[in-house]
Amino acid sequence: QTDARTQAPREKIPLGALIAKAGLRYETRALLLGLLIDGANRIAADEAERERLTAIGAEAFSNDAE
Repeated sequence: QTDARTQAPREKIPLGALIAKAGLRYETRALLLGLLIDGANRIAADEAERERLTAIGAEAFSNDAE
């Protein structure tokens, strides 16, 4: 049980940082979940969409180094 309690914040903090980095910090939870569900459905159905979104994310991370 202790491991589960320490693991949850270790997962949530980086996920929250991704939400903020995407500029979605003040959006509703319903919108965020909708975006994630829609994205999951799109990348499951379309490898090109997965690659396109991965490239966008990789570019955003590379901008951190600048």
